Parts: sequence; C-alpha cells; structure tokens
Amino acid sequence: MNETSVRARASREDPRAGSAGSPEVGPTRSFRRDALRVEVYGSPAELGEAAAAGVEKWLASAIASRGEANLVFAAAVSQLSFLGALRRKAIDWARVTVFHLDEYTELPEDHPASFRRFLREHLLDAVQPGCVHLMRGDADDLQGEIERYKSLLRAHPLDVACIGIGENGHIAFNDPPVADFNDPLLVKEVELDDACRLQQVHDGWFSSFDETPRRALTLTVPAIMSSRVISCVVPGERKADAVHDTLNGPIITACPASILRRHHNATLLLDPASGARVRARSP
Repeated sequence: MNETSVRARASREDPRAGSAGSPEVGPTRSFRRDALRVEVYGSPAELGEAAAAGVEKWLASAIASRGEANLVFAAAVSQLSFLGALRRKAIDWARVTVFHLDEYTELPEDHPASFRRFLREHLLDAVQPGCVHLMRGDADDLQGEIERYKSLLRAHPLDVACIGIGENGHIAFNDPPVADFNDPLLVKEVELDDACRLQQVHDGWFSSFDETPRRALTLTVPAIMSSRVISCVVPGERKADAVHDTLNGPIITACPASILRRHHNATLLLDPASGARVRARSP
C-alpha cells in the first residue's frame, strides 16, 4: 500500500474548513430514478457536507423516537469528505451503535488497509460512539464471526446505512458474481472479483493487484436494504460508469447498486465527476 498517497488524498477530500454550524448546501440538480432520489453537488466537499447533514438529521430522529440509533458505515477513501463533515456535526454519539459493511479476511486490524483501522482513524476515535461493533475478518473461526455479527445486526436494526458504490457497481463487497438480491443471509464470506481488487489498487491501499486480498466478509444486499434510510455517497470520475449503470440499466445483479432504485428512502449523492454521465429524465 502507498500510505502517503492515501493521506494526500485525505487532505484533498476531507477539508477542515467548516463547523457544526456550516451553512446548508443544496444540490445543483436533483431528480428521482424509480424510488431513488439522486442529488448532484458542486464539489466533493459540498457532497460530503450534504451527506453529513442528512445523516445527522436521521440519527436525531431515531434518537428522539427510541432513545438510540444504529448505523453502518462504508470504509473507503471515497467517504473521506463525508466522514470529515460528520465529525463536525452535533450528534449525540453516546446513543449511537456503529457497524461497518465489510472487512478483508486476510488482514489484521492494524494493517494500513484494514477497514477497522480506517474507521477508527477517520471517525470513531474522534466521536466515541456509545457502542461499536466491527467485523473481525481475521478471526480464527470465520463462521462463528459471521454468526456473531448476524446476531448483533438482528438485535440492532439499522436506522441509517452510509454506503458507496464500487467501480464495478458493488455495494459493500457484493460484487456482481456474488450479489444476491434475495440472499437469505445477513453476513457472508465472499471471493472478490478482479474489478473490485483492482479498485483497491486505484484507491492507494495496495501497490499491485497481486497484493490485494482475495476474500472478505460482507453484509449482504438484503442486510443493507433493510436499513430505514440509505445514504449513498459516490464522488469521483472513476465511478461515473457505475453510476450511469445504476440509474439507467436494468435492476439486476450485474450492477448490484441498481437495487437502490427499489428502496423507499434512499438518496444517491454525486459530485460533477461521478455524475458526468447522468441525465435527469422521467422514469
């Protein structure tokens, strides 16, 4: 992994300007594709701020109604602007239980590319949620770990899922070959496809394709779709084709993110680069 390149990208996508009182930003355009709301913002920073404001609102609503909130995070460099903005929000983190979407099975928690480490460094250590449940991808008993995480998810139904879309259209590590819209499982072990592994090189986590892990644990598509709200943050030109296919192709597992068009309360947030191929049209 090129750790310097990841940190340099963080400085670009995670600007420190702004505060919990930052003015609300609006999209340059918005529309719906089936049930999915699509919003395009003027920059990655505005996209991150808007996503954080939405999550802040949804968490506050859950806490007001039940006294607690449950959410799940993606761990990727595409989420840096959003996570930076979220740290500045006035959220009652002591009442929040946090999960994450996926983790490699071949990496220890202290590895620079570990998603557990990523979330601790970019959010969790700063905000100190009331409870944090992270996937132990390096557990000796992976099936036991899957059962543990499944039980935790069932005990804490998700209020908000903060996700992204991969270059191959995946959500979490549900790559096209393993995605199942009717999966009976909540968590499973998967083999990562070549496009997914290559994205990890593009993101700066590994210096070559051969270094990337081949397998991971992931929340399934139904586990993500069970969340009351989905906030899908997708900046960057490398995601433009996947965004196009998500919105304009059929709803099929060849583009797993296309299923978001069937969620009753999901928002896809884009910047000019990721939304370059998007054209608002009537469904």
